[in-house]
Amino acid sequence: MSKGLSGRRQPGWVNPPGHYLKRDEMYALPGLVRYKPRARYLFSAGQAQSRFLQGLKEGRILGTRCPRCGRVYVPPRMYCEYCHTRTMEWVELPGTGVVHTAVVSYIAAFRERLKEPVIVGVIKLDAPGYVEGGYEFAGLFHRLCGVTPEDVMSGRVIGMRVKPRWKPPEERRGDVNDIECFEPVEG
Repeated sequence: MSKGLSGRRQPGWVNPPGHYLKRDEMYALPGLVRYKPRARYLFSAGQAQSRFLQGLKEGRILGTRCPRCGRVYVPPRMYCEYCHTRTMEWVELPGTGVVHTAVVSYIAAFRERLKEPVIVGVIKLDAPGYVEGGYEFAGLFHRLCGVTPEDVMSGRVIGMRVKPRWKPPEERRGDVNDIECFEPVEG
């Protein structure tokens, strides 16, 4: 038995709340498996995502439009999540949009610490199919360039007009990183 938060002994607690295990204590736990599987995965992007990714490789942002309610989905979906109607119409978006949210991050995608921060945000793309001022919109979560951490912390970046900065065609692979970042629209 070990002691719980109240100081009373709690049956079965190996690591009571607030108690950090040392490395040797952790590896001494019964049932701990130290095996690292060598899993290999095959993932199919599916019909809608495959076409979206091919569009990115071509320097185009594609979405699908619901024939019933008019919502545009980016990334595309095969069915409208509101009407449950098949979305068969493909639309090409201009790529321009407005920064809806942004954050300064010192942690990379795989959790390694960054020396220089990266600024990421949600881009509300220029597309029909959503109520102006609503929370539903066609958009992408992506890196922002041409803005500073001070722009984010002061709120200047929110509402900023942006456009995609594409990699050169010969470097594109058909993934979301074919867009290097979204940069401010001049003018």
